[in-house]
Amino acid sequence: MGALLTGCPDEPEPTPEPVPWAALAKTRPEALLSISGRSASDVWAVGADRGRGPAVLHFDGTAWSEVPTGVRTDLWWVHAFQDGPVLMSGGSATILRHENGAFTRMPTPGLARHTVYGVWGSRPDDVYAVGSVADRAGFIWHSDGTRWSEVALPLADLPRTEDGDIPGFFKVWGTGADVYVVGARGVVLRSREGRAFEVMPTGTTRRLFTVHGGGGVVVVVGGEGSGEILELDEAAGRFVSRAPQGCPLLQGVSLSANGTGWATGFRGELYQRQAGSWRRVDAEPPATVESLHATWTDPEGGVWAVGGNVLSGSLDSGALLHRGAQVAAVPPVPDPGPAPAPSCPAAAVDPRPSGTIARRWNEQLLGAIRRDLPRPTVHARNLYHLSAAMWDAWAAYDATADGVFLREKHTAPDVAAARSEAVSYAAYRVLAHRYTKAIGGPTSAACFRAFMERLGYAPDDAVTTGDSPRALGNRIGQALISAGTADGANEQNDYKDTTGFQFVNAAMVVDTPGATLVDPSVWQPLNLAVAVTQNGIITTSGVQGYIGAHWGKVTPFALARPDGGGLYLDPGAPPVFGAELRAHVVDVLRKESGLGSDEWVDLSPGALGNNSLGTNDGTGHPLNPITGLPYAPHVVRRGDFGRVLAEFWADGPKSETPPGHWNVLANTVADSPGFSRRLFGEGTEVDPLEWDVKVYLALNGAAHDAAIVAWEVKRAFIAARPLSLIRHMGRLGQSTNPSGPAYHPDGLPLVPGLIEVVTAESSAPGQRHAHLARFQGQVVVHAWRGEPGDRRNEVGGTGWIRAIEWMPYQLRTFVTPAFPGFISGHSTFSRASAEVLAALTGSAYFPGGLGEFVAPRDSYLTFERGPSTDVRLQWATYYDAADQAGQSRLWGGIHVTPDDLIGRRLGSTVGLSAVVRARRFYDGTQVP
Repeated sequence: MGALLTGCPDEPEPTPEPVPWAALAKTRPEALLSISGRSASDVWAVGADRGRGPAVLHFDGTAWSEVPTGVRTDLWWVHAFQDGPVLMSGGSATILRHENGAFTRMPTPGLARHTVYGVWGSRPDDVYAVGSVADRAGFIWHSDGTRWSEVALPLADLPRTEDGDIPGFFKVWGTGADVYVVGARGVVLRSREGRAFEVMPTGTTRRLFTVHGGGGVVVVVGGEGSGEILELDEAAGRFVSRAPQGCPLLQGVSLSANGTGWATGFRGELYQRQAGSWRRVDAEPPATVESLHATWTDPEGGVWAVGGNVLSGSLDSGALLHRGAQVAAVPPVPDPGPAPAPSCPAAAVDPRPSGTIARRWNEQLLGAIRRDLPRPTVHARNLYHLSAAMWDAWAAYDATADGVFLREKHTAPDVAAARSEAVSYAAYRVLAHRYTKAIGGPTSAACFRAFMERLGYAPDDAVTTGDSPRALGNRIGQALISAGTADGANEQNDYKDTTGFQFVNAAMVVDTPGATLVDPSVWQPLNLAVAVTQNGIITTSGVQGYIGAHWGKVTPFALARPDGGGLYLDPGAPPVFGAELRAHVVDVLRKESGLGSDEWVDLSPGALGNNSLGTNDGTGHPLNPITGLPYAPHVVRRGDFGRVLAEFWADGPKSETPPGHWNVLANTVADSPGFSRRLFGEGTEVDPLEWDVKVYLALNGAAHDAAIVAWEVKRAFIAARPLSLIRHMGRLGQSTNPSGPAYHPDGLPLVPGLIEVVTAESSAPGQRHAHLARFQGQVVVHAWRGEPGDRRNEVGGTGWIRAIEWMPYQLRTFVTPAFPGFISGHSTFSRASAEVLAALTGSAYFPGGLGEFVAPRDSYLTFERGPSTDVRLQWATYYDAADQAGQSRLWGGIHVTPDDLIGRRLGSTVGLSAVVRARRFYDGTQVP
């Protein structure tokens, strides 16, 4: 009764139900890496680029939409100003500004190797961006709203990598007048009231990924294996650990104005900050991911998180989570449905309808080569085999000529029509067999078929019996295919090495400074994989193989081994690591330094060319022998000349490769107005088809043999390329001054203005090495700075860089070919081809005494913007063009001089031998 009178005790208040997390998106093609916004109804999420352009999602309060950016790179961070633009940052030094429905790429101080991992600003005219190069070389940029500039770093207080660099930086954030930057090796930097950044103690050396704050609390998260949650202890002037026991790696953090907040990370785990402490949220993550990379709290209290497979480097399986009021899910990526049947672009069905049937099939092959990987050995073989097939079809209707692979004689009422049909069926059989399974093969196969149908032929008619032209063509094609199974190329296994080659030197990770060589005279393969994650993980997916290690065993066209065996052609000994090779390396560096030169040079044949074989001793041609007049000067900047020269002859990805390039030149010669098709410059003109089949047989027989000779020599000597040599020598030091800093007898020689050592004086503010001040005592070179982030609109330019970071003038996705240096394939192919054209035309000179290629201003170059004016590459003779092809590889940083000069000499022998043998087929004297 008393109890009733006094009332029942208070019931315990029920624990509020936790607000659930919902998955708005799971397993999207691209990992989502950052999320930000102005409100719960104006949200932006950005992420990786997995082939569709970077992921950019926008939520308007009702629905999500994908927003195309017009760029190709991963986007790592997004920052939305409350009353201003949205900024997004990512790979290739990219910072995008989205305003009024449009994206603008902002010019930045970086190059393609710079990744901008974080961007934040208090106002649109006070913005910071941070990032790194492959987990090192951290940078801070600041924008006043009009331009980005580099911010000075407290170099003396930052930890260093083994090679003297500083750690990478990952995120930036600020509050009031304070700006914080976090990065690898436990680094936290702070700038107060706009003053210089200072290093703050953290008590850790683990990676710190993100910084954020609210309610007077500043939090940093990170980790490696186990996680880090650090909070600023302002009184102590340092960050202290607040991570609960067992905390895993964390990558995202976001706090509200009252100091509560969230941290996200490994396997989607969630940590919540309440009442000043952090605790793990015991709930099953609504999405399976490697990590939740970022989180953001909107002004209304909703919490957002994004992530995916962001630790291993695949950057896929994107997820977007939300906690709060119900929000619309992100629509799935539309299913594109079954891939459309391969088709041939209309312009590629018959690119040269006015040409002979041989020319038109040659154009088909050149198109297929451009779609495929740049394998010059493989493509030279295919060019030769196509040429031989077309020759055999033509020769079958000629009373004198001998066939190469099939020797039959036929008659026809209409020989021209019969030849066209036989050539087409032979060509179709060979090309369809060789390229259907190649890169770009479905398109190439569609083009071959469409061209056959355009000609009125049935591509599926594989008849081989009887005397019809198509039966003849099919027999020729089958003869080539059968021969190709036993010629040593290993075509049936995609041309894989059959010699059991083993690398001497481990692969160089191109994004990592230096080179580790067991034997510096020996070629080193490259690992081209880019460290795309903040973990700095390098995968093995980008390791080069060895293209053509066995190619010396392939059956040639005209080559014969010397009595007693040995190499087809003996080049003599290549330069070995030592004084001679150092001099050649200096020459490469000098040429690359010249890519930024404003010095004026005359490119006309009156000033360049006319070298004797295997030298660079020419001073030009005094007169054009066709006109009898001097060549008109063509004066341009040396830097423009070097860049155009290197790119015109590069013949790398998406090109017809060096042997195909000389087919293009041969076709251009035949197309010249008034060109006289007199074989060997003698007798009466032959008809265009006879000219084409005879030129292609000799030219591509020579190209095929050039590949065999060059790749046999490459395999015999396995000589190093400039990239490994320069980085290795630069890592060792300088070899000029024994009493000076960084001395090593095998280092780079000092050359003022080209190869120097960073000193306190040279790196003082305003001096030439000021930006390299943290590398005092290291060797630096004046060279190309590297591929710019925006190649269409920016120039990498030349400047002082560390020798251990030197790069050839090439795209960073290619860098240098996947085979040894000595001898140069370009030089061998080119001189062999020049010998053929000079012999068959009866003159070493281009028609009219002048060959020319025009590179238009600001649109021709692909490695960077340029040239600054129209540049005309001009040659009086085929030999001049061939010499420039070889020289271009030094300007591009791919070869040293002996690779070029000896390649020219061997190429000459190859070309002349091919002409002799081809002529016997022409004359009917090859077969007894």
